[in-house]
Amino acid sequence: MADAVVKPWWRETIETVIWALVLALILRMFVIQAFWIPSGSMIPTLQAGDRVLVAKFWNIVKDPSRGSIYVFKYPVETDRDFIKRIIGLPGDTIDIKNGVVYVNGEMIDEPYVKHMDRFTLRSNDIFITVPVKVPENMYFALGDNRMNSQDGRYWGFVPKSYLKGPAFFRYWPLSRIGLLDN
Repeated sequence: MADAVVKPWWRETIETVIWALVLALILRMFVIQAFWIPSGSMIPTLQAGDRVLVAKFWNIVKDPSRGSIYVFKYPVETDRDFIKRIIGLPGDTIDIKNGVVYVNGEMIDEPYVKHMDRFTLRSNDIFITVPVKVPENMYFALGDNRMNSQDGRYWGFVPKSYLKGPAFFRYWPLSRIGLLDN
């Protein structure tokens, strides 16, 4: 049996740190990432300053579902990330009348919306025809705090390729730690 080569302690330490960094980068890039909530656009579900974990791999496993909270690249400035609730799926027909959202002609139940506005899609210049159909590989997203949310009513649809993943766990503040209701 051959003698085992013993590495000096400093080399073991450097190799361990390098492997830890590589593993952390791979996890952050493909598996899970932490995000900070900068605004109150998702109140009461998420508060400004909350910190959440996002399952970046989830888009490979399953397409987004209506009502899921997703982090995505902001369609207007792709170097920024937004977090909103997915309301319209590809092929859905969306209409908003006096703040009430209709999907495929049916009013949707949105118990998470506590601060509703009187917005109507007809008053928005982005959508030429109302109701509007969500194009293939696109999603329509709205904030839960409709009175204080820059969302799909203003900038349109989110391309599927911009989706980073669903937010599933709030880890800060500790007083509100737990799974998000998706």
